[in-house]
Amino acid sequence: MSLQRMVDAHPQVDDRTEELVLAARHAMLCSLFCTSCADACVAEDMDMAQCIRNCLDCADVCAATARLATRRTAQNIDVLRSQLETCIKACETCAEECSGHDNPHCQLCAEMCRECAEDCRKALPLVN
Repeated sequence: MSLQRMVDAHPQVDDRTEELVLAARHAMLCSLFCTSCADACVAEDMDMAQCIRNCLDCADVCAATARLATRRTAQNIDVLRSQLETCIKACETCAEECSGHDNPHCQLCAEMCRECAEDCRKALPLVN
């Protein structure tokens, strides 16, 4: 099943949704990566409190961003724009923290966060 097909089936959607749908899909995936990373950090032998906090914050922001980006009826453009900007910031913060750790789960999380931030950046011009 395709998220793009679902959004395209909405009666109030124009044809400029590809970047926003990609941002929504990657935000949801990033939420899962961050949740998994935070859980793996709990099992580490070192103090990972800051990384866990950043991952969990990013997971929540990304999940909310995905939900807002797929709602198309009577859009609240200012809130969606603000949410995309918040997602970019949360992903950048999480990527910075995770990239400072050598474990594979943090490295994968950092990579996903950078991809998500870039996708949200690409979607911003469409939110007007």
